[in-house]
Amino acid sequence: MSAQNAPLSYDYVLVGKTKEEQDKESYKKQKAFIEALKCKKLKVTKILYDDINFYGIQAPKEIFERYRHLLKVSDACSWSDEQNAMIRIVHYIVNHTAIRTGEDLRGLLKKKVFDARFCLHEVGSSERSSSFRISVHKVLSPLNYFGEKVALYYLWLGWYTYLLIPAAAVGLVVFLYGLAFFNSSPLIKEVCESKAVMCPLCDKRCQVWQLSDTCTYTKLSLLFDNGGTVFFAMFMAVWATLFLEFWKRHRASYVCEWKVSDWNEEEDDLILGIVNNPDAEPKQYKHSYLRSTLVLICVTLMILVIIGLTHALVVFRVMAAVMMAEGSWKLLSDHSNLGSMVLGAFLHYVVITVMTRINRIVARKLCDIEETRSFSATEKSFTVKMFTFQFFTYFSSLFYVAFFLGRINGHPGRYSRIAGKWRLEECHPSGCLTDLFIQMAIIMTLKQTISNVFEFTVPWFHRWLKRKRTKKLQRRCGHCFKKDDSEGFSGAELCENCKLRDWFCNYRLDDVNSFSLFNEFLEMVIQFSFTTIFVAAFPLAPLLALINNIIEIRLDAIKMVTLERRIVPKKTNDIGIWTEVLEAIGVMAVIANGLVIGVSSDFIPRIVYHYRYGPCANGSTAADCMAGYINNTLSIAHMADPDIRNEFLPEQMITPSGLNFSSCSYKDYRSDGDYSFTPQFWLILAVRFAFVILFEHVVVIFKFVAAWCVPSAPMQVKNVRLLDKFNQLKQENR
Repeated sequence: MSAQNAPLSYDYVLVGKTKEEQDKESYKKQKAFIEALKCKKLKVTKILYDDINFYGIQAPKEIFERYRHLLKVSDACSWSDEQNAMIRIVHYIVNHTAIRTGEDLRGLLKKKVFDARFCLHEVGSSERSSSFRISVHKVLSPLNYFGEKVALYYLWLGWYTYLLIPAAAVGLVVFLYGLAFFNSSPLIKEVCESKAVMCPLCDKRCQVWQLSDTCTYTKLSLLFDNGGTVFFAMFMAVWATLFLEFWKRHRASYVCEWKVSDWNEEEDDLILGIVNNPDAEPKQYKHSYLRSTLVLICVTLMILVIIGLTHALVVFRVMAAVMMAEGSWKLLSDHSNLGSMVLGAFLHYVVITVMTRINRIVARKLCDIEETRSFSATEKSFTVKMFTFQFFTYFSSLFYVAFFLGRINGHPGRYSRIAGKWRLEECHPSGCLTDLFIQMAIIMTLKQTISNVFEFTVPWFHRWLKRKRTKKLQRRCGHCFKKDDSEGFSGAELCENCKLRDWFCNYRLDDVNSFSLFNEFLEMVIQFSFTTIFVAAFPLAPLLALINNIIEIRLDAIKMVTLERRIVPKKTNDIGIWTEVLEAIGVMAVIANGLVIGVSSDFIPRIVYHYRYGPCANGSTAADCMAGYINNTLSIAHMADPDIRNEFLPEQMITPSGLNFSSCSYKDYRSDGDYSFTPQFWLILAVRFAFVILFEHVVVIFKFVAAWCVPSAPMQVKNVRLLDKFNQLKQENR
């Protein structure tokens, strides 16, 4: 084939279904849109295969030269890769073209006038997936192929995964530290040898039980509720700050190397707008207090709905515990609280899955109400709203477990009840932190495993379903396809280059859109939240995150290259609003971990007992300083009290072995007579708040010092930028 007749290198493809009747309204709109594109000097080639119209679109050289010239004029933009720039130009023009009815491509897609739109993968992209996976950590392949925006995602994910190594190592050491005292801790020995009889955990069917029954659970709780937990929480708070500060330096080095330090996305939008329509006017900045107030009200209502679902989960757990306790299956009745807690965690994950879809719809609708000026502004607004909704969806239940569970349930004789019937659940007998650990472990494990499975298998399964049709097309590749003669190329030429086969291969891949990369960021930022917030209750969270990310970074690479359509290459010099989101998470991590250690764990009560009420309080070292601590944390309820007699049935005070008791113990600091709080309770409460304040101030100081010590950009990068600017000014001065 001569060079003169060589086929075009197409940048973009539109796909529409054909109509048997040519006067159909949808087909008329399809033709009208293609004509509108031709009026903007775009070259369009149509190929018909069965009932599908493929439209290959290419921008002529003069459009690209106009874009290149405007980039030179702009101070905030720099030269862009030609191929990626052509794709971005065509993508902008196609999505900002309207027919006479005022409908743009988005509206035509909704009405099924067009079935799909996408930019093309390079021929043989499946073969390049291997090299992509190998070099993805260097961010070379995604930069050249997907543009800076995707490259920065992989750069950030690789940096985050790399810095998870020390966090996972320290968390594992803390876990092993607890494991070292698995059998030798005096607290475990005291629980396992305790003769204390505990009050029933539910009404009617529950009986008194031995504290020694929780021996195994107490051993497990000390794996993550020990002296090393405080250090680890402080370490992770400082780690989050160092991660962000070193990320800024890491990003600055690559951004300088890519020559996009001064890139401005909004100014690039202005340039593309002029290329698309030289007579167009820029969309003005505007602000509406009415719209902002309406959006704020809607966001608040949505958050209240999510918190309401958390209350529903609490009610479900309470009712499930009662039904399990009153059931005929002894294994469930003996562990009704644990069973309800595990079941509640699974239901919470189901709620998360459903609410993720609802949150996305609501966030998009609220962005439409705002009428933002540009796509970058819309993306920023959507990110803030979606993350806020997702954060409350994931963490509302965990906040309840961490700070309210077992603290608002009352005491024997005066239990708090839902609708005056169901008792509020208590903390796990081995401690409140056990509940939080189990909740986090289940949700985080399910989220990471199931998300990765579906994220990879769903597009793979879609491609497998379409494979038969593609094979049929490949067999027919040597034959001629029907084609409009007006387009200027013969069917034989198109067949020879198998354009249609490549277009169809791209068509059968899973769709991507402007927010596809957002989904990847959201998944990782939620994981970052789990890794830092409440990490005091789950020291193994960084290790699980590290293992997941090693797999995730490779699955994402394979998915983007072989299972999904090509993302439109976009330029940027930062990860955008996600930096502010990560900084906010770092602040919340300091507050939450301080509260978890000070309020939820037994760290403070142990310290108070050690120095104020234990055997060593008077300087004596004859016995272990924590001897008697377990009994010190228990209060007594007597059946002689009328309120207690009304609370517990006589048969509930009989142990499974047949022993009858007239009193039982419960975990609290209350007097035996009027059940009022003891002076020890108020002392512990005061120390708890003092610790939280001290912890947060110390960690915040460390965060500020760390941020101050780490410059946001290496000196070499600053010097390179200085020299570039100086040389540019010298050239302009000549």
